[in-house]
Amino acid sequence: EEQGSYLVGAAAALKSTTGTVGFVGGCSVPLIAKFEAGFKAGAEKAKAGTKVVTKYLSTPQQGCTGFNDPAAGTEAAKGMYDGGADVVYQAAGGSGTGVFQAAKAANKLAIGVDSDQYQTADPAVRDVIITSMIKRVDVAVYNYLKSAKDDQFKAGEQVFDLKADGVGYSTSGGKIDDIKSQLDDFKGQIVDGTIKVPTTVS
Repeated sequence: EEQGSYLVGAAAALKSTTGTVGFVGGCSVPLIAKFEAGFKAGAEKAKAGTKVVTKYLSTPQQGCTGFNDPAAGTEAAKGMYDGGADVVYQAAGGSGTGVFQAAKAANKLAIGVDSDQYQTADPAVRDVIITSMIKRVDVAVYNYLKSAKDDQFKAGEQVFDLKADGVGYSTSGGKIDDIKSQLDDFKGQIVDGTIKVPTTVS
């Protein structure tokens, strides 16, 4: 989560003209904090001085309702856009549609999560999505099936990070074509250990 988010954080900073970007999390839990930590680190590395504003839509005590509240996503992102942010990354499940709608209304930009949301979002908001942080479930499934077929399956936890091609970023729409080489340079530095991506927000 943090490694893929680092790359889209870098993309956000490089595409921002105001120097302020935003992060909307669905619920204030350690897993989503990893998304925020990576995003913040990537933004600050790509363009020093980039300001990252953060808003969580719910807490575990509220049942993490912020993953399915598009209106709350809209309100949070609108506040960020009104406050000077011009790119907002959402790790908020169904609430992310509200972030995209707020971006469209404000004529600003947004970043999707988990899958290539340029391909899956409402076509009316597609043009505001510059990239998405992708979880490569296809890679995990393929590797599992191949290991079973080759009789090499080993039980236990496996981490699908950038090195394993388990996470990444989408390029649909062509809005980050001009910075792809910079993002791939950051990816290479993460894979070889030059960049250590934090999992908690400092």
